[in-house]
Amino acid sequence: MALSYTLDDYDLESFVSVARSFARDQYGYVVTPNVDHFIRYHDDAAFRARYADAEYILLDSRFMSHLFRVVKNRRIDVCTGSDLTAQLFERVIDSNDQIVLIGGSDAQARILAERYRLKGLKHYNPPMNFVSDPAEVEACVEFVEANSPFRFCFLAVGAPQQELLAQLLKSRGKARGMALCIGASIDFLTGKETRAPLWMQKIGAEWLFRLLNNPKRLAKRYLVRGPRLFLLLWITQLRIRPRPVARSAAALPTTTGGLQVRG
Repeated sequence: MALSYTLDDYDLESFVSVARSFARDQYGYVVTPNVDHFIRYHDDAAFRARYADAEYILLDSRFMSHLFRVVKNRRIDVCTGSDLTAQLFERVIDSNDQIVLIGGSDAQARILAERYRLKGLKHYNPPMNFVSDPAEVEACVEFVEANSPFRFCFLAVGAPQQELLAQLLKSRGKARGMALCIGASIDFLTGKETRAPLWMQKIGAEWLFRLLNNPKRLAKRYLVRGPRLFLLLWITQLRIRPRPVARSAAALPTTTGGLQVRG
């Protein structure tokens, strides 16, 4: 059965404006799907439900954008989590803003605080495989809630852990601010990992750069799991939501059976 897959049509510049003006008395979270997330979306109903609850779904992959143009004849703007994270720190976040970082090392948190002169950076790094321990999940969520309202909460613990936390925060209804599921973006921003050259990013080959630099960790993801994308694209109903002039909590999408229904 074909699944519906919804994306918001934002490029980097347009979404930076959205993030800058996001109301601090409400909560919403951002997901940034790539190829691996697209495959997981088809395999995991719980993951689909977390996407259905997301306020914004921003395409993270230029490779997928090229494929959508060829297979679906649809042009979709790209707003990668790594670029977005960098732009928020460099252009939007003020030194006095309350910022929460989940994931990353203490050293990385210090780099961010010093580089951007952040007085209100709150950092918590849950242990490996924390999602298998309800007490650890609760501790992580309580940390975010205790430091709410925040300007931004960066969830940098990888999929599907970060999406689980984002949805839990929404369902509990205590947190206020924008949460962003950003994967390895903090690693790139602090120099722990190196991004592909700009020309490789533009042609959608950033995945190849990462594979060549870390084949042991990424070979299975890109070479074994990744090719399923081509089959799944043919059986996916793609829905593109145009950029609205303004969005509010009242405009949140409805859900049906874990899938997102956008008009």
